[in-house]
Amino acid sequence: MGKTTLAQLVYNDPEIKKHFQLRLWVCVSDNFDADSLDERIVKENGCQASGNSALDNLENAISGKRYLLVLDDVWNRDEAHKWEKMKSYLQHGSKGSSVLITTRDQAVARLMMGTSKQAYELGSLGEKFIEEIIKSKAFSSKQEKDWPRELVNMVGDVAKRCVGSPLAATALGSVLSTKTTVREWKDVLRRKKICDDRNRILPVLKLSYNCLPSHMRQCFAFCAMFPKDYEIDVEMLIQLWMANGFIPEQQGEGHPEISGKNIFNELASRSFFQDVKGIPFEFNGIEDSRVTCKIHDLMHDVALDSMGKECAAITTEQSKSEAFPHSARHLLLSVEPETLLNTSREKGDLILQTLICEQSLDPDTQLLSKYGCARALRIISTRASFLKPKCLHHLRYLDLSNSDIDSLPEDISILYHLQTLNLSYCENLERLPKGMKYMTALRHLYTHGCDELKSMPAGLRHLTSLQTLTCFVAGAGSGCSKVGELGRLNDLGGQLELRQLENVTEADAYAANLGNKKKLARLILRWTDSDKEAQNSDTEGLEGLKPHDGLKVLRIYSYNGNTCPTWLNNLKGTVELELFDCKKLQKLPAVWQLPALKVLRLFHLPSFETWWDTRDVQGENPVFPLLEKLLVKECKSLVSLPMAPLITKSSEGIDTALCSAFPALREMELRHLEMFQQWEANEATVEEHVIFPRLEKLSISDCKSLAALPKASDIKPPFGGVETECRSAFPALRELVLLDLRTLERWEAGKGTPEEELTFHWLEKLTIRRCPKLTILPEAPKLSVLEVTGTSQQILSLQAASRYIASLSTLTLGADNVVTEFVVDQNSSELVHGKEKWDRKSPLTRMLLFSCNLLFSHSSALLLWTYFAQLVELIIWYCDGLAYWPEKELQSLVSLRKLTVDTCKNLTAQEASEQSAPPE
Repeated sequence: MGKTTLAQLVYNDPEIKKHFQLRLWVCVSDNFDADSLDERIVKENGCQASGNSALDNLENAISGKRYLLVLDDVWNRDEAHKWEKMKSYLQHGSKGSSVLITTRDQAVARLMMGTSKQAYELGSLGEKFIEEIIKSKAFSSKQEKDWPRELVNMVGDVAKRCVGSPLAATALGSVLSTKTTVREWKDVLRRKKICDDRNRILPVLKLSYNCLPSHMRQCFAFCAMFPKDYEIDVEMLIQLWMANGFIPEQQGEGHPEISGKNIFNELASRSFFQDVKGIPFEFNGIEDSRVTCKIHDLMHDVALDSMGKECAAITTEQSKSEAFPHSARHLLLSVEPETLLNTSREKGDLILQTLICEQSLDPDTQLLSKYGCARALRIISTRASFLKPKCLHHLRYLDLSNSDIDSLPEDISILYHLQTLNLSYCENLERLPKGMKYMTALRHLYTHGCDELKSMPAGLRHLTSLQTLTCFVAGAGSGCSKVGELGRLNDLGGQLELRQLENVTEADAYAANLGNKKKLARLILRWTDSDKEAQNSDTEGLEGLKPHDGLKVLRIYSYNGNTCPTWLNNLKGTVELELFDCKKLQKLPAVWQLPALKVLRLFHLPSFETWWDTRDVQGENPVFPLLEKLLVKECKSLVSLPMAPLITKSSEGIDTALCSAFPALREMELRHLEMFQQWEANEATVEEHVIFPRLEKLSISDCKSLAALPKASDIKPPFGGVETECRSAFPALRELVLLDLRTLERWEAGKGTPEEELTFHWLEKLTIRRCPKLTILPEAPKLSVLEVTGTSQQILSLQAASRYIASLSTLTLGADNVVTEFVVDQNSSELVHGKEKWDRKSPLTRMLLFSCNLLFSHSSALLLWTYFAQLVELIIWYCDGLAYWPEKELQSLVSLRKLTVDTCKNLTAQEASEQSAPPE
């Protein structure tokens, strides 16, 4: 097991996830620059960037939180001041925060820890485990009973040559998987260099590389153009392989994309690629993902060694100052690409085949006319005039995504060999070239995110090689392609978005023949948002756009019909369904019976009021059997969630029992539901019925009619993982957010119920904002984060917070109106002596007080500060009750790292005298 692998096991361990409020990971490699590193930590881990500098953003991200930061593969040992600078900002986390560093160099360990004695040295893996790795790779195509005995007996000798390295064992096992005789195995073992003390495992990695077929060697060696730890988009990589002619034509193989995926999968199985994963992203409210991978740094060394100086990457100011690789054929530039390319011309023109520029080029540049051998270009610019198609006859791949261009040159259609054209997120692009129909080699056309695009050029039906068309805009006039032209393009796969569907006739919709496009995974159907009356053409058009039954994701936007298409109930493979801004839709189609549905989003459906007729869902099977995520927003007519169905228990069909409508639901958000007031239509009659047995995250906001949460049930261990018998409607809930619920006054339905006995057994985070009628808080023994603002004074009190004081790490108390004055807590002195609730070992590390004077308005309350010795961050805003600075009491905050005091208008700089001290 390698250093990074061990760190990943620690990072992803369930107990680690539970213990740390924030986990951050960044690969450092040989560039330890504090500012750029902090920027990467914030950016790559999805933290909010709100400060003036990268270091400020890092400080804000970790402030008051118990975090785990992994700095993977640190090399630089010479610049201690950079580490000290970064370390000073890392002090703002909560007590118990940790930094885990992986490095090959003990000098780095001494630099970052002050000593190397505490560093954990990862020893060689035991020979037994090495043998298991070799067997799993060498005999991966056979069952264990079919393993050749004579080869199994040789595994021990092979393991001895791996010097305890799992990466070497994986590589060598992959090599041996192609050898089927004892003689071939012996030939491998006879090699003098497999692993040695000087080069460690590099020889075996080179051996693994050399044993690849020639086309696979070429494909992998090409990856030397990406810098170490670069996140490579797999789809882009395969298209670059195609553009450079690395994928051979094979008989019986229909598409080079399939061959490319097979090559990638084979290389990944041999550990040439690692960290293959789907990366989620969101654009215009649409969630999606892309598959990426990385290359182990030792494997990257193998690729560089194989390519010599044909591949190069310049990604930092430091690398920019190095000698420009004039012999490079494949080049990636992340800094000042135009300056670097102009400088290189002083020594003669580059003979580039692949050029990837990650920063913008001057639109007037003439550089590209000099690269007549180019097969793949990735360029960002503000105009497309820099393109000189007549000089780029060999071009197969052109990526202009995120460019600020409004059009493409008309003569781009002479790029007869172009396979990939990426125009995604060119937000100002208004039109495509009229001659695109002549680009018959085009296989991938990315047009999503081009919001100003009004139509598609005529004749797209001639592009019969298209595998990808991410967005088709149906134009209104003549001279543009109708959606029916898609009928011949049955190889389309991945995502297809159809926009401006109000321009599509029923005949055109059927002519599109979406049902025959079996490779489509995601379909987005979008009408132009308007207040027009519902028209039959919308309904008829949607009926004609029937996809195949295996479609994974379906999203429908701004549809003006009042009924859904009949085919929607038959999408057996659909995992995600979204209905947005369908103003006339009154009743949900029978999506409850979709067997694979996991995500359902219902947004802005003002007429939607009925889930289904209960008579339609009787039978043996539960509804929404796999649904994990439900989001319902801006459905102003919706009164309740669906009724749980009656499930027949006996074969005679006599006995029935209620079954949850959401047996697998884990996350739910309800927002802006004006009429919502009931959790189930049959809620009042249900006694022993848990509506949400697995719900972990619940957010409710701006539901003006909601008075209570669902009726609780008696929960007995081990149901929901509870440890003791309790009453709860949410036995698995971990996060609860209640916002702007002006009528919410009870924690469960039904008046007269003993709400103080309610238990949220697993609840870790509770946020309550502007819920003025709530007067008590429920039992939550594991609560870690509590925020209460703008509610009743009963909840905004020390008594309310004290019940959680043994578990809280973050506490926020405040008002929604900064001028609100809180009444002095008359029982503060009693709380000081309540040893059963207030303990000197309180884990509280972060406290935020907004217009809340509870801890300043009474001398007894001031004594409570002595119990917050672990407090790391304290924020005080608009607390007019803070008349003097309680220096003596706050001296007990020995762990405090960050203090913010703002707009406390009565605060003086001097310590109070005995006469001006707060009353006893």
